[in-house]
Amino acid sequence: MRLLITAGPTHEPIDAVRFLGNRSSGRVGTALAETAADMGWDVRLLMGPYAMVPEHGNIDIARFQSTADLEKLLEKHLPWCDMLIMAAAVSDFTPVVPKDCQQTKWRRGDDAPILQLRPTPDLLKGCSERARADQTLVGFALEPDETLVSSALRKLERKAIDFIVANPLETMDADRIAATIYARGGEAIASTDGPISKQTFATWLLDQLESASAVTLRECRSSHGT
Repeated sequence: MRLLITAGPTHEPIDAVRFLGNRSSGRVGTALAETAADMGWDVRLLMGPYAMVPEHGNIDIARFQSTADLEKLLEKHLPWCDMLIMAAAVSDFTPVVPKDCQQTKWRRGDDAPILQLRPTPDLLKGCSERARADQTLVGFALEPDETLVSSALRKLERKAIDFIVANPLETMDADRIAATIYARGGEAIASTDGPISKQTFATWLLDQLESASAVTLRECRSSHGT
């Protein structure tokens, strides 16, 4: 199995030193990469800034800072993989930064600057539009508990991916996670039995995806001629 994983936050530049970011630690993506490598899968990990670097030696790592950086990496590496797990916390917006501010620092003055934002590209939807029929795409939905299921199902349909992992907003910065996997069409195929550690979650998720996905290890090895 050739597995491509994204992990960590994006940092959208405001000036030469400041950025718009989020609190993602990248722990889930890192745990998934390490677990997959332990299972003998070929793993490429696209990691955002400050994300936890895996200790496993058999993981190819590429780093990104912004959503634009990650978009370029996905365009490069998507054709290689059998499965993409999009665990990175990608910003929905990026600042509109004048060219004269990109290489300098905004100074405190009498007038507070107004920050103009524009939407970033939907990277996972873009991957879905370019993906081959034999590739499996997995997304994450991090939402408040009261709207988690409805938001996850809308995201699953909108992005036209194979699976989505729905987990509550409280997962961010936490050591444990409770999640449900939904397949294309909205069927719930598995849920964790309450909150579990992120390392245990990684094993559980990969096992569930391998069982549910049309891409099996045997099919992958056959297609790669091994």
